[in-house]
Amino acid sequence: MKKIKYEEVFNALSDSNRLKILLIINKGGEVCACKILEQLSITQPTLVYHMKTLLDAGLVTCYKRGTWCFYKIEKEMFLQIIDFLDDFKLIERVK
Repeated sequence: MKKIKYEEVFNALSDSNRLKILLIINKGGEVCACKILEQLSITQPTLVYHMKTLLDAGLVTCYKRGTWCFYKIEKEMFLQIIDFLDDFKLIERVK
């Protein structure tokens, strides 16, 4: 398992467009970059920048199918983030 760089993770999560992108991907399961662009008011180069940030932070994974890039949420990373935050006792798990 790769060591998490929390400063990169929280930087990636600090942008409203990236949060919207994560919600789109989470809702869709696997989402083509073209579908993400359809739902946001950003340019393709801006999307590339945001996706690189999310990929570098380990929050999403990407694979190519033909000429299209498809993105998926990296669920294990989010579970580790939850565990990290739980260490601070800022959140209480629902029982």
